[in-house]
Amino acid sequence: MVLSKKRARKVLEEIIALYPDAKPSLNFKNHFELLIAVVLSAQTTDAAVNKVTPALFAAYPQPKDLAKANLKDIESYISKIGLYRNKAKFLKECSQQLMDRYGGEVPHTRKELESLSGVGRKTANVVMSVGFGLPAFAVDTHVSRICKHHDIVKKSATPLEVEKRVTDVLPPELWLSAHQAMIYFGREICHPKNPECHHYPQLYDFSDC
Repeated sequence: MVLSKKRARKVLEEIIALYPDAKPSLNFKNHFELLIAVVLSAQTTDAAVNKVTPALFAAYPQPKDLAKANLKDIESYISKIGLYRNKAKFLKECSQQLMDRYGGEVPHTRKELESLSGVGRKTANVVMSVGFGLPAFAVDTHVSRICKHHDIVKKSATPLEVEKRVTDVLPPELWLSAHQAMIYFGREICHPKNPECHHYPQLYDFSDC
C-alpha cells in the first residue's frame, strides 16, 4: 500500500535529515566535466568514474578536444569501467554535438540535454540540478529502490513514475537535497539485500501525520 502524500514526505524529509550535508560524489570542475562524468557513471560506481576522469579531463579538457580524439585513445582512458566502448563512442559524439549545436557549451534544458548522445532523462536531470541549480529530480537505482522499499511508490513503478511521485510530494527546493541524501542512504542503510532501515524508527513513525 502506497503511503499518503503527507507520510511519504515525512519519510523523505527524515532521509534528508540523516544526510543534511550530502554532496555529489562525482568529481568535476565545470558543466562539461559533470556531463561527461554522469554519462560515464551509468551502470558503474561513482568511485570507479572518479579514478579514470582525472587523466581523461587532463587529456581532453574541452569538448573540442574530445570531439577530435581518436576513439581508441578515449577507450584507453576509460577501459576500467563498464561498457567503456559504448561510452567512448558517446563521449566523442556528445562532444561533437556540443561543438556543432551549442558552441562548445553544455545546454541547460532537458530537451537539449537529452538530444545529446548518451544522455537520458536521469543524466539530464543531474546536470540540470547539480550543474545549473534548476528544479529537477534524478532517479537512479538507489532512489528507485528506496521509494519502493518505503512504499512511497508501488513496487512496479517506473523511474518516471518515481520521479513524478517524489516531485509531487516534495517542494522543488528539496529535490536536489533529497536526491543526494537518498544516494547515501541507499549505499549505507537501504541496501539491495538486508536493508537496515529498521534501525531508524523515525522513518516509520507517523504519529504526527
